Amino acid sequence: MTNERPTDIGTVLAGVGPRLRSARTERGVTLAALAEVTGISKSTLSRLESGQRKPSLELLLPIAQAHRVPLEELIGAPETGDPRVRIAPRRVHGRTILPLTRQPGGLQAFKMIIPPEPESKDAPPHEARTHEGYEWLYVLAGRLRLILAQHDLVLGAGEAAEFDTRLPHWFGSADRNPVEVLSLFGPQGERMHVRARPERR
Repeated sequence: MTNERPTDIGTVLAGVGPRLRSARTERGVTLAALAEVTGISKSTLSRLESGQRKPSLELLLPIAQAHRVPLEELIGAPETGDPRVRIAPRRVHGRTILPLTRQPGGLQAFKMIIPPEPESKDAPPHEARTHEGYEWLYVLAGRLRLILAQHDLVLGAGEAAEFDTRLPHWFGSADRNPVEVLSLFGPQGERMHVRARPERR
């Protein structure tokens, strides 16, 4: 087993660069923008992503904080007997979707990272859609544009919206930055129930 360990570590380290690049590009963040947030030079970030620079905690920690992801997600370390269930994110139409509930049916929770809309004049128009269900959206970071029937709204971090998904709707980034959203979706029209409210004075 001692002979396999260096190979395993080498494999893990070799995968860090592609994971760093993927985490950055999925969020629509440039190397220059990431350098400004983390304080790590653009050239160092580029060498990390290409595998020319060996990753270290001093470099990976600020990057993980900037992307708001656990450090182990960037490292891709092998499982070590942790009993917690790790749910892999999915990519849907360029959006990263992380399911937070595992039971079928009923209210479903998701975290979504939505990249900025393309700036090209040839980009397709926002396509509103309708389907059965009820959705509650909470903006974790960034600015969310929500087109709901005749309404065109922009929500900032800490703001929420809820709506019947049988109404024509579309939502995405409101500017050139990615937006992170928590979604609670009831496929059969289930709504979030508040059991405790602060006493009114």
